[in-house]
Amino acid sequence: MDLIIIEGGKKLNGTIDISGSKNASLPMMIASLLTKQTLELNNVPNLSDVETLKHLLRILGSEIVHNNRLVKIKTEKIIHTLAPYDLVRKMRASFWVLAPLIARFGSAEVSLPGGCAIGIRPINMYLKIMEKMNVSYAVENGYVKAKSKEGLRGSKITLDFQSVGCTHFFLMLAVLAKGDSSLENSACEPEVVALGRMLQKMGAKIEGLGTKRINITGVESLSGLSIQVPSDRIEAGTYAIALAMTGGQLKLNNINATEIDILIRALESTGVETYSSNNSISLERKNNPIHSTNIETAPYPGFPTDLQAQFMALMTLSNGVSRIKENIFENRFMHVQELARFGANIELEGDLAIVKGVKCLIAAPVMATDLRASASLIIAALAAKGTTSIRRIYHLDRGFEELEKKLNGCGADIKRIRDA
Repeated sequence: MDLIIIEGGKKLNGTIDISGSKNASLPMMIASLLTKQTLELNNVPNLSDVETLKHLLRILGSEIVHNNRLVKIKTEKIIHTLAPYDLVRKMRASFWVLAPLIARFGSAEVSLPGGCAIGIRPINMYLKIMEKMNVSYAVENGYVKAKSKEGLRGSKITLDFQSVGCTHFFLMLAVLAKGDSSLENSACEPEVVALGRMLQKMGAKIEGLGTKRINITGVESLSGLSIQVPSDRIEAGTYAIALAMTGGQLKLNNINATEIDILIRALESTGVETYSSNNSISLERKNNPIHSTNIETAPYPGFPTDLQAQFMALMTLSNGVSRIKENIFENRFMHVQELARFGANIELEGDLAIVKGVKCLIAAPVMATDLRASASLIIAALAAKGTTSIRRIYHLDRGFEELEKKLNGCGADIKRIRDA
């Protein structure tokens, strides 16, 4: 199992090109199952999650050509409608294939997603959407077995809370359903909008993307197309927080600054100077203290839960006390104990973390617990005194493309040891 070694105490100076979005690529790839024609996705990041999904799509019948960051997918015929546990357990997004399989084939058998380190994330709302749209189902032996004998039927659906996954799922079911559908309390995240716009270009009739109500009129079929995957706002935010932690100057290219506006404002409160243009962000932190800043996670355009762990790492070196409230996932503070190994002072009160800044962090051996927690450990290690070792970094490889190369190019000292 790979190991990362980081020599801390080095400022970041340079330019980083932000990769394509993992959270947009996965649903866009899954939506390729909705058409017999070729879907061509440009700017797909080279990540382990992408490889997992490619494997699953090939099992279902997709022909895939992947050249660097260009992925071509054609599913002229679905040859299997079973998504096995061994693949779905690796990545929860795999569960979404249930929607296009039902839409194209009328039935599917997909494994339940299994456990997740950051929360339960039940499938009740997915089942509610299917039932409303004329899909019968049974949950047996760890699998959801679903059928729509008379075809999908449009329906009015209200989500219990703004769920990105359920909004993706609804989009992929409703675009080929008979009649009109609506989704109240829909997610507004840029990745949802990216999927919806792609489906529109494929021939879907969708209104309300980026709002809390999406309306869809079903069509008989969708066509293929070539489209660009948007940049990864979470990757950009992670590097922006790393700069705030270490000091120095960074320019982040290929990013829409408005998508992380709330993070930029939070970083400015900590003492970072920022400059935004059409497709880049420049950040600088001089030798001034890191000011304590409170955040509270919320659905977009609120503070992203996927940046909460990284921002907490930054606050461990602040000049005061900060309060970080997690409203999205009930168990997303697993990184706290690992940050404590660096000497961080963090107290937990339910969904609230109280972070009392310390003068310095001291390097320590630590272990990643999930994707975004692994990024928080990287950020802490970059600023810590001494040499840090981070284990279980396969979490990191799920969502960050060439992280060591990008940070080393800006002055960091990161080494990966294979099969340590």
